[in-house]
Amino acid sequence: MSLVASEVEVEAAVDPAASKRVLGACPHDCPDTCSFVTTVQEGVAVKLQGNPEHRHTAGALCTKVSRYIERNDHPERLVQPLRRSGPKGSGRFEPVSWDVALDDIAARLGALQREDPESILPYSYAGTMGLVQGESMDRRFFHKLGASLLDRTICSSAGGEGLGYTLGGKVGMRVEFFAEAKLILIWGSNSIGSNLHFWRHALAARRAGARLVCIDPRKSETADKCDEHIALLPGTDGALAFGLMHQLIVNDWLDHDYIARYTLGWEALRERALQWPPARVAAVCGIPEQQVIDLARAYGTTRPAAIRLNYGMQRVRGGGNATRAVACLPALVGAWRQRAGGLLMSSSGQFPVRRAAVQRPDLLAGRLPRTINMSAIGDALLDRVRPVKAVVVYNSNPVAVAPDSAKVVAGFEREDLFTVVLEQFQTDTADLADYVLPATTQLEHWDIHASYGHTDVLLNRPAVAPRGEAHSNSWIFRELARRMGFDEPCFSDDDETLCRTAFAPEAVDFDELLAKGFATLKLPEAPYAEGNFPTPSGLCEFFSARLAAQGVDGLPDHVPNYEPAGSSTDFPLAMISPPARNFLNSSFVNVRSLRAIEVEPLLEIHAEDAAPRGIVDGATVRIFNQRGEYRCRAEVSPRARPGVVNGLGIWWRKLGIDGTNVNQLTSQRLTDIGRGPTFYDCLVEVEAVAS
Repeated sequence: MSLVASEVEVEAAVDPAASKRVLGACPHDCPDTCSFVTTVQEGVAVKLQGNPEHRHTAGALCTKVSRYIERNDHPERLVQPLRRSGPKGSGRFEPVSWDVALDDIAARLGALQREDPESILPYSYAGTMGLVQGESMDRRFFHKLGASLLDRTICSSAGGEGLGYTLGGKVGMRVEFFAEAKLILIWGSNSIGSNLHFWRHALAARRAGARLVCIDPRKSETADKCDEHIALLPGTDGALAFGLMHQLIVNDWLDHDYIARYTLGWEALRERALQWPPARVAAVCGIPEQQVIDLARAYGTTRPAAIRLNYGMQRVRGGGNATRAVACLPALVGAWRQRAGGLLMSSSGQFPVRRAAVQRPDLLAGRLPRTINMSAIGDALLDRVRPVKAVVVYNSNPVAVAPDSAKVVAGFEREDLFTVVLEQFQTDTADLADYVLPATTQLEHWDIHASYGHTDVLLNRPAVAPRGEAHSNSWIFRELARRMGFDEPCFSDDDETLCRTAFAPEAVDFDELLAKGFATLKLPEAPYAEGNFPTPSGLCEFFSARLAAQGVDGLPDHVPNYEPAGSSTDFPLAMISPPARNFLNSSFVNVRSLRAIEVEPLLEIHAEDAAPRGIVDGATVRIFNQRGEYRCRAEVSPRARPGVVNGLGIWWRKLGIDGTNVNQLTSQRLTDIGRGPTFYDCLVEVEAVAS
């Protein structure tokens, strides 16, 4: 664990008289959404530090982002447009001018638009979380084009929708009040690696006497620092939540007044929960029965009690239902009555973003294009019935990050697929492009950010000029729109205008953003102390009529994995694939100082599973299942629990031993709610191989 308060600097000392300081925001897919300050000297970024004026950042950055200047100035930055000059995947590209690239791209997309606009697919996600570079001019462009819509599900949709059906949206307690809790359940989260500024609040609570419990199949760095670690089997979080409910009921650790006044569907939930005694929960979750009893007692008798729920636990078949079950717990004990009680999975639903104004869905002009799920991009690209003929990739690296990657690679290798990639580096996906367009980094463009871990809006201002010929995503789509004859005034909006469009003036003071770099939303300290949930009923909905209307069970339930642990003799080990601590999805993999820390792709395996397979620490292993195989180094480690291996990701495929990564093994099956991926619902076998 390290909060990096020191700065990353060039060799020369900074002369304050000859430098300027520019306020910015971290763009990466992390709940912390830090505010940072870039010191620029003679047009060069020479220092990057957390903004000490921003209470959530508190002057400190994570190890990854503290090296952002190294990433920005990387010698392998793409600095000019490239056109493929050899077969797909050959790595042969030639430099071309922007005019040549954009004219050809516009011509080819225009021809497909006239033939069938839905044969064109955008593919993007959270390479930047910015509302401008992530979801503004690009959405306008593809809406006007009439392209297929992308169902952006690859990270959080199961948990997000599950939360929405119970609490009404991605809402919850404010992160700063975790510091006042007396019990904190860190559920499905390695906070030290992926939510470091929350961890600061957890430590403050612990110093004041709070108990910290980590619920995670892996003995993560966070589990190391907590008072207790509950190492349940992957995909059994819903069963554990029902086990806690059972004990709350039979011991009457309930807030009957809160349940009666501010919840819906209690009697039906009570009946289901009573079917989950500790012995059954222990058998399903693979944990001691006493752990279930003790956790329920602590949760039922400690005030205030808070749950930091994260997205790791929803990447299985029953992820949406599991989220719903956990989200019921605070209402049962009345935890919402106190500002330090309740639950936080995501705060993003509390931001009044004017998405329609930014994205302009009205440009669809009544058309309803087909929707393609990004988590099933492999199958979509191989569909010959209604093929995708062009894909434009930005803010993502699907060849590395999408599941069942053998199919993803086969799809992108199609010679008849026209692929355009907007990128900062030559990623696995860029290797399979027809055109690679150099994109700016966060130090080089405007953007505005909400957060899913706190409730401040952040503004990012460009600190330095773009490297080489790089341009922002918004500029590229603006130029493509012009070349395709899209003459609506909205395609002329510059990036600062788009930043100003994202929030109504009465919601966020843009002058405050310019002056401070951030602005805090005005929200209640305990928003659900008296109900007022943003559900249709205004109540915490244990039973969802909206789900029932879809023919789905209105109550949450434990939905077993597609591939439950222990269900296959051919593939007897469950595998999860959490991120390596010093990477963020596939970002930062090419930052040499960070890759030097991680060294190489790794599989953690428990000694009880390694010994009968003849696997020793440091051995090269082959991990395989019916979808494919992957080789990497094994670490015999107590971080893995018996029966579960941890394939740390997400390495670029080209950096792996055999040109693959862990997603060679994961499935395109989708979650129960939210159509999300099931990365952690995966059975494998492991064997030692010659190095």
